[in-house]
Amino acid sequence: MKQEIEKHQISDEGKIRKPTRIPGLVESEIITIILMFQDSPCRNFKYFYNSYLQLYKSEFPKIPSYERFITFMPSVLYLLTFLFCCTLRKCSKIAYIDSTSLNVCHGKRIRSNKVFKGLAKIGKSTKGWFFSFKLHIIIDEKGNLMNAKLTKGNTNDLSVVPQMTTDMTGFLFADKGYISKELFLRLLARGLKLIAEIKGNMKNVLMIFHEKLLLRKHSLVETVFNYLKNKFMLEHSRHRSFINMLLHIISTLIAYQLKSSKPSPSSNYHITSNP
Repeated sequence: MKQEIEKHQISDEGKIRKPTRIPGLVESEIITIILMFQDSPCRNFKYFYNSYLQLYKSEFPKIPSYERFITFMPSVLYLLTFLFCCTLRKCSKIAYIDSTSLNVCHGKRIRSNKVFKGLAKIGKSTKGWFFSFKLHIIIDEKGNLMNAKLTKGNTNDLSVVPQMTTDMTGFLFADKGYISKELFLRLLARGLKLIAEIKGNMKNVLMIFHEKLLLRKHSLVETVFNYLKNKFMLEHSRHRSFINMLLHIISTLIAYQLKSSKPSPSSNYHITSNP
């Protein structure tokens, strides 16, 4: 994987830059340690590295100090991103989309936050105002991630749907926030039927019984978000850089994808007609 990526790397002088100091760990070992943290019972990376990881010291005989390892982590961000793309599932015809906020600090500390100044934005949800990013995900009926996108906290959920569903066909289920006639027609023209929850003052249009059953399973996305935030601590306010936050989010999503059991509906329904 690394060799294939290096073929396409460029620099200002047209030459690939190579590090002057060779770390004791190779990229695959660094990635392994990052993913081990996500699957460990530790919720603090420094404690994990200095204590829990010592149980596997024989597997990493040249493991550096914690401070040195932190400097290595950004170098594998592009490899983690590539690995995450490889874990995505693209074959399902039934998909669910939603977004969640990833707060970077408490609301009272918005003005004093310097790490994400100019990056995170103030947004609003049913829970109130927040200073954060937004994580948009699309999952299949078995809880597997099909796509994910990180945006600023004030991003409109509708604006990311066309880009995230470029190669998708079939059915896309969403909540009331995704109601848009223009978006519905745009997606339907390329074989993807957007089915959103109906507001109280709306009529049931173009929705058959099987689609209603599948729409009821949209809460599966919320279950996935709860699993990511509570089990993997996807959201926390201890990030000290934007790169560190990206590493944590991407490694969390990879660890989730590698799980053999994921949140899924208790019953399976099948659609017999095509959009």
